Amino acid sequence: MPEPHPDRRVVACVDFGSTFTKAALVDVGTGELLASADHRTTIDTDVLDGWDACLAQLVAVDPRAAGAEVLACSSAGGGLRIAVVGNEALVTAEAGRRVALSSGGRVVHVASGRLTRAGLHELRAARPDVVLLVGGTDGGNAEVLLACATTLARARWRKPVVVAGNVDAQPEVAALLEASGTPHVLADNVVPQIGVLAPEPARAAIREMFLRHVIGGKHLSRRADPSTGTGAFLRMVRGATPDVVLTAVELLAGGLDGERPGAGDVVVVDVGGATTDVHSVIELDPEDAGLAREVVATVPVSRTVEGDLGMRWSAVHTVEEGLAAGLVEDADRMRAAAGVRRADPAFLPGSEAERHDDEAIATAAVGVALRRHAGRSQVAYSSAGRVVERSGKDLREVDLLVGSGGVLRNNPDEVAERVLGSVTGEDVPGGWQLPRAPRTLVDHDYVLAAAGLLAPTHPEAAHALLARLRGATA
Repeated sequence: MPEPHPDRRVVACVDFGSTFTKAALVDVGTGELLASADHRTTIDTDVLDGWDACLAQLVAVDPRAAGAEVLACSSAGGGLRIAVVGNEALVTAEAGRRVALSSGGRVVHVASGRLTRAGLHELRAARPDVVLLVGGTDGGNAEVLLACATTLARARWRKPVVVAGNVDAQPEVAALLEASGTPHVLADNVVPQIGVLAPEPARAAIREMFLRHVIGGKHLSRRADPSTGTGAFLRMVRGATPDVVLTAVELLAGGLDGERPGAGDVVVVDVGGATTDVHSVIELDPEDAGLAREVVATVPVSRTVEGDLGMRWSAVHTVEEGLAAGLVEDADRMRAAAGVRRADPAFLPGSEAERHDDEAIATAAVGVALRRHAGRSQVAYSSAGRVVERSGKDLREVDLLVGSGGVLRNNPDEVAERVLGSVTGEDVPGGWQLPRAPRTLVDHDYVLAAAGLLAPTHPEAAHALLARLRGATA
C-alpha cells in the first residue's frame, strides 16, 4: 500500500461487501466522483487485500487517492447478525425487529416472552453478533425484561447486548449484566408507550456495539494501523453497510435545507445474490403516524431485509415466491434456471435466454420484496357497511424509486426499466400500496454507500454526490 500523504480534499469511501469490495474517490469540496473501483472481497486472506487492489485502481486514475482519508462500511463476513428478545410478539418483539432492521442488521432470531433453557439454546444456535433486549413500556411491565436479563446473565452471555426496554427497569438489568461480565449498553425504550415507536436511540446503540465489538470480533483483518497500533480495518469502518445506505436514503429524500432540497418520498430496492433489501423514507399521513390503527407504529424511515429473495443463493425460493404471486411464468423453465444459479452462485448469463431468466428472477425478487415492505389496501365489510382497511406502509405517492444491485447495474437500461416498472402503476392487483408513478433510476456508480459515509462529516459533499444520482436515469 502506498505511503500516505494526507490530502484533505479527497476521501476514499469503501464498501466491504459480502462478495465485492467497492470504492469511490470523492472530492469533498465539490462532491464530484473522481474515480471508482471494485474487487472481490478477500475474506479468505485478509479483507484489506481487496482494498489494496481497489486503492491501486483509484491511484491509477487520481494519485491523490494514495493519501486520501478512508471511510468504510462493511457487510463482509456475514454482516451484522441481530437477535431480538422481547416481551411479547405483537408489540415489543415486533418493534425490536423493525429497529434492528433499520440499524443495518439482518435479524436472525426473534424471541418473545421469558427466555427458557430451550429458548436460550435457540438463541445460541442463531449465532447473533448483537442481542437487542426490549420489553415493556416505560413504567409498565418489567417482569419479562428482568427475567430475560437474568437468564442471559446466568448463562454468562458474551455477545454484546443493547438494552432498549422499560427505562425504569434498566438499572436493574444493567446490574445483572454487569455482574456476569456481559458487554452491554443502555438505550431509550423502543416502545416508550403503546402507539409510539422510537427507533433512533437503539439504532445508535447498535451502531456503537457494531463498531466496538463486532468488527474486531469477526477477525477479517490482522493488520495494525502503524500510527495507532490498533486494527487498521477497525479504524476505517464507520458502520454496517445497510445502516450507512439508509443514512444516504434519508439525505436523498430530505435534502439539507430549503436551498439544497431532497427528492421527496424515496424507496431504494437493492437486489443481491442472497437477499433483497428495501429502504424507504416516506412522509407519513398524520393520522397514520401514531398507533391509532396499529399496535406497532409505522415510522417514516424503515428498512426490510428479505433473506429468502435473491439472484443466486436464494434463487430457488425467489422463483417459488414469484410463481405464487403471479410474477413469474413458465414454472418448469424458471425452476431449472433457479437451480443452476443456486448450484453456482458465480454464474454469469452468456446467452439472451439466460439474461431473460435473470431478469425474470430479478422481477420476482423486487416484486415480492416491495409487497412485503409496503402495506395493503383492502375492502372489508362491518356493521358500518363497506370500508377500506389499510395496513403497513403506503408507498403509493413515492416520488423516486431507485434500483441497486448487479442485475440492474450490469444490464442495458431497459432491463431496469422493466424490472422497476413491474412494481409501479395505478391499480396493483391485491391492493398492495406500491408506487403509482415514481421516477425510476439505478445507482450505477455505487454512490449511496459513499454518500452515507460522507453525510456525518461532509454533508454538502454527500448531498452533491446524491444530486449526481438524481440526475441519472434507469
